[in-house]
Amino acid sequence: MDINKDQPADKPKKLNSLNIVSGKVEHRGFGAGSIDLSQLSSVIVDGDEAILDMGAIHAKSKVEKGIKFSTNKEDVPNGQPYWIVWVAADRNENGMYYAGVTSCEMLIDSEARRGWKILADHVNRLDYALKRRFMLDNLGDREKAALKKLLMEYNPDMWNNSGDILKEALA
Repeated sequence: MDINKDQPADKPKKLNSLNIVSGKVEHRGFGAGSIDLSQLSSVIVDGDEAILDMGAIHAKSKVEKGIKFSTNKEDVPNGQPYWIVWVAADRNENGMYYAGVTSCEMLIDSEARRGWKILADHVNRLDYALKRRFMLDNLGDREKAALKKLLMEYNPDMWNNSGDILKEALA
């Protein structure tokens, strides 16, 4: 069966396509409307330890691998709290600085291979970091100290160039 039998041979086939990137009439090419994650890092905070783990950007951090997540906290009664911290960097006249930092909680029971997190919250807070916001109110003093230590040691110049909002949030 020839599906093109009703089309003239000299006319190219018109392919149906679905544009999920943008609802605008004009199109600026592949990737238009996509999020640039090149200046974003992810940090996992476990109590008084904070480590860079870029796998968290795709929900594949060391602590998330092999875990079945639920949106119901009661499904993880023995869960250990962890925080993913999204860190966006930017450049100004003084150099690189931490431009947006947000944190989101999750619980993980490694033995049971179960976890709790609200994916929408993680995505929203990632977006807020990219939009140069600071949301660290859900971290305890121990976690704030660990994150502050990591950010200061990772790049002292970036820490020094960062604004007072971040420094006060981690004080």
